[in-house]
Amino acid sequence: MLPLVELRVPFEIRRSELAALDRGARDLDIDPAIEAARKIALAENHTIFFGYPAASIRGICEALPEPAFSLGDDPESYPVLIATALTRLRDRGINGPYAVALSERCYTDLTDATKAGYPVLEHVRRLVDGPLVWAPGLDGAVVLSMRGGDFELTVGQDFSIGYLSHDAEFVRLYVEESFTFWTISPQAAIPLAAPGVA
Repeated sequence: MLPLVELRVPFEIRRSELAALDRGARDLDIDPAIEAARKIALAENHTIFFGYPAASIRGICEALPEPAFSLGDDPESYPVLIATALTRLRDRGINGPYAVALSERCYTDLTDATKAGYPVLEHVRRLVDGPLVWAPGLDGAVVLSMRGGDFELTVGQDFSIGYLSHDAEFVRLYVEESFTFWTISPQAAIPLAAPGVA
């Protein structure tokens, strides 16, 4: 049994923007709502990958039986590291399909890199039979099995918006969700640590 974690991020919207929304305006300034949604998504991702001890959640990257591989600074080395991680998963008896989750920096570096004029991203895509996922909130990358049953995300309340208060100029709202995460089979993932991350 794991407790649900409730995440809440407050934000403010000008009342004039809400009035414009009522009139059907399309050029609304909803940046505060977008930023709040981004913060809560980052917090969820970080919890899934690195855990949340106060709620007894072990993240994918911290529950592993051995230390993470190091990515290094050169995205041209990613295919070899990912192939090595895939071999380790297969040696453990962990079947695919396999996927790779990449931090914002690693994903950008990978999409920009070429080797002998060929995109390194395409080398990596040929190695895995599942998706390459851009995962904000992750440091480095994780190669993991998608066979099912290894990790479980339970959502109590999906993203919702609630009301806090208002004054003459602003309405104070919040984005909220509740969830827990269970790493059932820690051996079903291999982290690739970002440079300088232990």
